[in-house]
Amino acid sequence: MLDTLIRGAKIVDGTGKAAFTADVGILDGMIEAVGNLSGAQAFETIEAAGRVLTPGFIDMHRHADAALFREGFGEAELCQGLTTLVNGNCGMSLAPLAGKYAPACARYLAPITGEITPELRFDSLASYFKAAQSRGLPLSCAQLAGMGTLRTLAAGFEADELSPLEMREMHYHMEKALADGACGVSLGLGYAPEIFYSTDGLIRALAPLYQSGVPICVHMRQEGDGVVDALREMLEVARALQTPLEVSHLKAIGSRNARKAVPEMLSLIEKAREDGLDVMCDVYPYTAGSTQLIHVLPPEFQEGGTEALTKRLLDVAVRKEMRARMEAGSDFENITLLVGFDNVIAIGLQMDEYRRFEGKSVAEIAQTLQKDPFDTLFDLLAAEQCNTGMIDYISDEEDVKDILRAPFSGVISDATYPSGGRVHPRVYGTFARLIEKYVVQERVLTLEQAVHKVTGHAADRFGFEKKGVIAAGMDADLLLFSPENVREHGTYARPNLPATGFDEVFVLGERVIENGVYRDGSSGEMLGARMGY
Repeated sequence: MLDTLIRGAKIVDGTGKAAFTADVGILDGMIEAVGNLSGAQAFETIEAAGRVLTPGFIDMHRHADAALFREGFGEAELCQGLTTLVNGNCGMSLAPLAGKYAPACARYLAPITGEITPELRFDSLASYFKAAQSRGLPLSCAQLAGMGTLRTLAAGFEADELSPLEMREMHYHMEKALADGACGVSLGLGYAPEIFYSTDGLIRALAPLYQSGVPICVHMRQEGDGVVDALREMLEVARALQTPLEVSHLKAIGSRNARKAVPEMLSLIEKAREDGLDVMCDVYPYTAGSTQLIHVLPPEFQEGGTEALTKRLLDVAVRKEMRARMEAGSDFENITLLVGFDNVIAIGLQMDEYRRFEGKSVAEIAQTLQKDPFDTLFDLLAAEQCNTGMIDYISDEEDVKDILRAPFSGVISDATYPSGGRVHPRVYGTFARLIEKYVVQERVLTLEQAVHKVTGHAADRFGFEKKGVIAAGMDADLLLFSPENVREHGTYARPNLPATGFDEVFVLGERVIENGVYRDGSSGEMLGARMGY
């Protein structure tokens, strides 16, 4: 007797192969059988004729490390078809977070993850896994070891090369995190303290990964004028270490780089793959990004963390120096120079003085206050103690489509979870948008191609052997829907609107969306490839 029988669905199985019609039986959280199951008995039968059945979607790049402890977590994710998340990206993982630098690291992470209260400061990935699993998860989560967090654990936010002792401490925590169940490591080379690595220093920092097969997921050093060189740097690192490389949220910031840098980077990746390097990339299907607002500042001013940066922002001489760098510098990801203050939107504002400007551009805030935009930016960041984020309109739509079409690309959200204020609509709608816009409306991808990118492709990347494909013996993470009915409802002005159109969603056999209605659930798991998952 099956728990659930899904009868007569058009199956897009996650492999990229053509769809076929079959029945699927679910038993004890697993797919029991796929095929003609006309004689099967089940406690519950769903007639699926005319609808598509796919594996549950996997988001390879999310920042829900702390958010999964929040009340209500899961609805935004499950309503767009997500049944598995990979957190700890861009070098920023919640765990391990201990020692004298933990408070500074927690403050730095806050615009991405939301406030990290003392009870969320776990001294190991194992203790984090245990706490997350014990609360009951509506969907499954995996975790990367954030190398920025690990470097901070060992040496704070200093710009100096790591001492041999600091390097050994960081390596110890990295290897322990992998042993505890991290499915890879992540780098945030555009963020402190990892911006301070030389290429050789970065290779030394990652040396224990040599020929390990552990994937390195990287937010590259630059995504603006220097993005092609930044990719060349990471290909050099991957060749030196001979381990897989995932280039996170590939893009080229600014109109002067549009339609130029992305084709060159795709060509470089293709050539590296032909040479035997295991390198892939991913993209979020939006032309706007979102991250910490301090990311617009020159990196050298971020030494010492947000507390030190806040003091610098109050120093007239330092502000003058910072402004001069931002008006002319192209040796860093100079977003305000590349796209202008009118394309940098302040979000997550906490102070009464600035909260009224939530969702306004720095240029608009400056105009309202009748101040210079640089002074506006510096004053805002200082008042908020650098604990605020931004949405920045940075990419070219045709570049996004080119990356989507690449056979070695995946699709991600890069969703962040600040404590308050406006979020990017990708938190609620990325994967509905993939189906609605890029499959049904614009036909950039076939349904089979799109589903493969967010199921089988993603599962293979991180070694999730039981996920990503509809076949007997796999986890019963499943979506039943009509592609033409899938909708992203969130906008930049009103992002907090769940997607619709996924009629039935199963997480390990538990029906968490029924007839389009969200039911919550608790069958999700913390995944750890090195824990015997």
